Amino acid sequence: MNADTHRVAIFVYDGVTLLDIAGPAEVFKEANRFGANYQIVLLSPTGADVTSNLGVRMAVDGAASGERPFDTLLVAGSDHYPRTQVPADLADAARIPAAVAGRVASVCTGAFVLAAAGVLDGKRATTHWQVAHELAARYPTCRVEADAIYVRDGTTYTSAGVTAGIDLALALVEEDHGPNLTRDVARALVVYMQRAGGQSQFSAPLQGPPPRSPALRRITDAVTAEPRADHSLSGLAKHLNVSTRQLTRLFHDELSTTPARFVENIRFDMARALLDQGHTATQAATLAGFPSYESMRRVFARKLSISPTAYQRRFSTTRRTHAG
Repeated sequence: MNADTHRVAIFVYDGVTLLDIAGPAEVFKEANRFGANYQIVLLSPTGADVTSNLGVRMAVDGAASGERPFDTLLVAGSDHYPRTQVPADLADAARIPAAVAGRVASVCTGAFVLAAAGVLDGKRATTHWQVAHELAARYPTCRVEADAIYVRDGTTYTSAGVTAGIDLALALVEEDHGPNLTRDVARALVVYMQRAGGQSQFSAPLQGPPPRSPALRRITDAVTAEPRADHSLSGLAKHLNVSTRQLTRLFHDELSTTPARFVENIRFDMARALLDQGHTATQAATLAGFPSYESMRRVFARKLSISPTAYQRRFSTTRRTHAG
């Protein structure tokens, strides 16, 4: 086996959500096309094959206790365990590889399995917003952040719903191979470059239905994909070859906002994510597309009643702080 091989184990069990497995696995597989070397295996508690939530039977590669340590352990979720307690044997099985893995991650309600295994004791974590309150109530030593797409605390990662598992997998690939390869993966999968962990599960593009108008969707997609670009009212209107008045009317009728406010919201989400990653406030302003730090500060003051630096001190756990 190549010395540079990164071994990824996905922990599965009866009732596991199939998308929690397939989404991240596809990211790692696609990364291999661009020069990464991920080896993916499926582990179950006993080594027996499992049946997913859709009734699809999956062959596994081994038992959780029977393999040497993995570089990454990814625990998939299930609809069962927000509703019921995680069985002791399942928690015990997850605890064994988690204790020796280089890093441990969960997708969606997989956080309940990690929490039952004791992995989230004293740590920040997230899960799907609909069951975050249950995670917090059931495991009070875990500091649940109900609104985050994913959360990193040291070498432990937790993510929100199934699509956030793709965001998390992209973030792990970026950690291993940098942003350029990760951007290639995101483009190949026809997804945006990953939303960073500090972003809200309800970030601006996710609030409400998408625009009905294909033209307006082109604009909102372009802004979301590249917040730093020139998104002035005249620039956006020129992009669609419409008048500024017509574009303003489209935004008002379909999104109940203005083009400028939509762009501002996207940049605000991006800036929060960058601050959570450990960038300075000045860097966050530049990378998120704000004209200046001062313009970003005014937006933070209006939306959160605190400055960007105060937000970072209060809410962020940066990569630098929690590395290793």
